[in-house]
Amino acid sequence: MTLYVLLGPTAVGKTELALQMAEKLGSPILNCDSRQIYKGMEIGTAAPTVEQQSRVKHYFVGTHDIGSYYSAAQYEQDVLSLVSKLSSSHQALLLTGGSMMYLDAVCNGIDDIPSVDAEVREMLRERLNSGGIDEMRNELRLLDADYYHTADTRNPKRVVHALEVCYTTGRPYSSFLTKKRKPRPFRIVKIGLRRERQDLFNRINRRVDAMMEDGLVDEARRLYPLRKENALNTVGYKEIFRYLDGEWELPFAIEKIKKNTRDYAKKQMTWFAHDTSIQWFHPEEPLPIVNYEL
Repeated sequence: MTLYVLLGPTAVGKTELALQMAEKLGSPILNCDSRQIYKGMEIGTAAPTVEQQSRVKHYFVGTHDIGSYYSAAQYEQDVLSLVSKLSSSHQALLLTGGSMMYLDAVCNGIDDIPSVDAEVREMLRERLNSGGIDEMRNELRLLDADYYHTADTRNPKRVVHALEVCYTTGRPYSSFLTKKRKPRPFRIVKIGLRRERQDLFNRINRRVDAMMEDGLVDEARRLYPLRKENALNTVGYKEIFRYLDGEWELPFAIEKIKKNTRDYAKKQMTWFAHDTSIQWFHPEEPLPIVNYEL
C-alpha cells in the first residue's frame, strides 16, 4: 500500500489538486491540518467546504470540539489506525495538508512520550490562563534547560506540554526525545507544491480578504468565549480577538493576519526545504502531479 502525501505552505493551492488526486486514486482524503480538525473554525482555517467533502470523503475535518485536547502523537496513532483499516480496500491513500509536526508524525513517527496525568494537565492549564506564559517559560528553563534552549518557547502549547511531562514523570521532557525514525508498513511518496514567494504572498493576502468577506469576524465573535483555548491560539483568530477587545482597529488586524500568515508560510517552506524526499511541482501544472507515480 502507498500513502501519497501532498504538502506545501498555506494558500499554495493544495485543495483542488488533492481532490483530483483522490478521485484518480479512488481514495478518501486524510486531512493533515492541525486546526481543521476542530468544529466551528471553518472560515478561519479554510476548511474543506460541504461541496468538497461531498465530492471526496474527508477524514480529520471537524471531528473535535475546540476545548478538547489533541496532539501530533494522537494524530499519528489515529492516522496509522485508519490506514491499517483502509488498506484492505485501497491500494493507495492520500494525506494532504501543511501542518509540519503532524506530517512528520505520520511519515517518520514521533517519540513515545508518556501519557500526562489529567490533574497535572488541568493544573497547568489553569496556571497558563491565570498567570500567562512568562512564568511557565522560566519554570521550564529550570526543569529542562536542554529543551528550553531548542524549543519554540513562544508557543504556549509546547511549553505547557513539556512541563506536563516533567511534572508527570519527574524527568526532563528532553530525555524522551530520541528522534529515531519509525518504520512504516507502507510506501510513502511525498509530493510538494511551491510557488514563487511573491505569488504565494499575494495568494495569502487574497485569501485573507476572502475570509473577511465570508464572515471571519462573525465566526471569531461566536468563538470569543472560548478564546483562551489552545485551538484558537492561531493566526486569524488571535488578531480578530484583539480587534474585538478594542485593542486594534479592524484594518490593522487584517494586515496583521496577512503578515503573520506570510510569516507562517516562510516557516513551512524552510521546514519542507530540509526534506530531500519531496518531489516538487508547481500547482498550476496539475497533469504531471496527478500522474506522478500514481
